[in-house]
Amino acid sequence: MPTAARVVVVPEDPAPLEIVELALPDPGPHQVVVAQAASGICHTQLHQIHGARDSAVILGHESTGEVVAVGDAVSHVGVGDAVMVTWVRRDAANTDRLPPRACLDLPDGRRAESRNVFTWATHTIADEQYIVAMPAETVKDVTAIIGCAVMTGAGAVEYTADVQAGSSVAVFGVGGVGLATVVAARERGADPLIAVDLSDEKLEFARRFGATHLVNAAREDPVEAIRALTSRNSGHSYDQKPVHGADFVFDCIGVPKTMAQIVPAARTGFFGAARGGTAVLVGVPSGAIEIDPGDLLVNEKRLIGSIGGSCSPEVDFPRYIDWFESGRLDLAAMVTERFRIDDIAEATRALEAGEIQGRAIMEF
Repeated sequence: MPTAARVVVVPEDPAPLEIVELALPDPGPHQVVVAQAASGICHTQLHQIHGARDSAVILGHESTGEVVAVGDAVSHVGVGDAVMVTWVRRDAANTDRLPPRACLDLPDGRRAESRNVFTWATHTIADEQYIVAMPAETVKDVTAIIGCAVMTGAGAVEYTADVQAGSSVAVFGVGGVGLATVVAARERGADPLIAVDLSDEKLEFARRFGATHLVNAAREDPVEAIRALTSRNSGHSYDQKPVHGADFVFDCIGVPKTMAQIVPAARTGFFGAARGGTAVLVGVPSGAIEIDPGDLLVNEKRLIGSIGGSCSPEVDFPRYIDWFESGRLDLAAMVTERFRIDDIAEATRALEAGEIQGRAIMEF
């Protein structure tokens, strides 16, 4: 039977967020209906709120909850199971059936859409590919952010970049995704591990998660600061200067200024002996940039992108839950703000104003 739900909707025309009461349909063969426990509140949603759109939009892409209904073809979870909802397919290698877009018919006749899932809702309906089982005894509030923030940041370190022990790492932006990046770099044995942000409060917070050096980009040039912290006494670059820069530089923000800084902050090549460092774009980009192609060429640097941390949810979510339960990933500290669905306007305002120190969640 249909499931009553309250859903946050971004209207087609510029207007305040709406909370719409509706009935979710019975699940189709490959669908799962979830009563939500908590959902992450991610910067990506700000892009969706302010971006151009052809229809109303439903938001959110990381959550936890309990299954209340399943389609006939769903076999990996059942009614009553604890689950995580994410925007990355749990079995991405399976291309036999690509999940359709998430769509809802609103009571007033409008149609609201999402690329894959929506989690800013008391209940959600999603394709089974976006549903990952989790242990029933695992807490369901702070673990909601594993489905995007943790996966995106930690996966960028583990999979996209494959950081090795002893590598120098710099992380631009230490919000929720950046903190997960710091944790994974610490787990990989990175040294030094440099956090870059505009807020002293956020930087000191990042130290709790493993950052060894802090750079406030509001007061000093972060590129020069990173170079000074990573200068090497042996070897030289093509222009006969000492090798400097971090082995891996992660941009967890995606604004033009930080995107333009990560390549020059990466290590210069040891001419004739070793290639340069790697700059990794993790945050959703909000504009275009120009980079120095000569720096890329003569220093043999790499600029690469990371989407969802190159993760496989069905494999990686259990590992990150283990990190959490063993104390290696302090999600309780990382989640710094909690909101109710009726407070969504204040939640997005605080997020946009930079007032969320770590990651915010919505609890149902």
